[in-house]
Amino acid sequence: MQKPFGKHFSFAPLTKYSWQRRLVIRFAGLAGYVLTALLGRLTRFEVEGWEHLEGILAAGQQPVLVFWHDRILLATYYFRHRSIVVLSSKSFDGDYTARLIQRFGFGAIRGSSSRGGSGAIVEMIKMGRNGYPAGFTVDGPRGPRYQVKTGPVLVAKKTGNPMLPFMVEARKYSALQSWDRLQIPWPFTHAKVIVGNPIYVDSKADDSEMERKLAELQNALDDLVERGRTWREGS
Repeated sequence: MQKPFGKHFSFAPLTKYSWQRRLVIRFAGLAGYVLTALLGRLTRFEVEGWEHLEGILAAGQQPVLVFWHDRILLATYYFRHRSIVVLSSKSFDGDYTARLIQRFGFGAIRGSSSRGGSGAIVEMIKMGRNGYPAGFTVDGPRGPRYQVKTGPVLVAKKTGNPMLPFMVEARKYSALQSWDRLQIPWPFTHAKVIVGNPIYVDSKADDSEMERKLAELQNALDDLVERGRTWREGS
């Protein structure tokens, strides 16, 4: 595992903002970190499918982790301090979100599917080739909810690292009235981390093959949601 280095693992300067907005970004990033850390520590996790991640690492590769945006809170806590690089949007919200995840040892590459996306994907590919795992909230940052985008498929093709879909299902949680229905786990709840099968993308994959891999990723994530629901409702 590579050790964190460079600008992606350090707080970005806030010189473009007024002092009031700088204060809000610093406070929101710290408050979000404290809340996430507290809820994560109070959650009792169990894991299924971890051998898929171990197999990727044993082969000398890194995963391109893929999950839905509504599970981001517990996913951030569970996969902390693994030098995973993720996309963080070029926005006011993205600045404090980046600081939150960087406190957990993630690298934040600025850009999204709508703003600065192509340059950010190129940087994700570069980091993947240098031995860093990648992470995608694949329906983020603004949806549509539960609909995959092409970013992780392209990164997998260009790096040779497989996509690894996963999900985190909390037994008890509250859902916010946001576009993604963000899940906030209740204190002292159980949660199950389910890691799916890796999905490889050939370096010579053409457009039709890329579409097939995108559909395979969609199906895998949909299946993980159903498996998580079955676990929660049956417990």
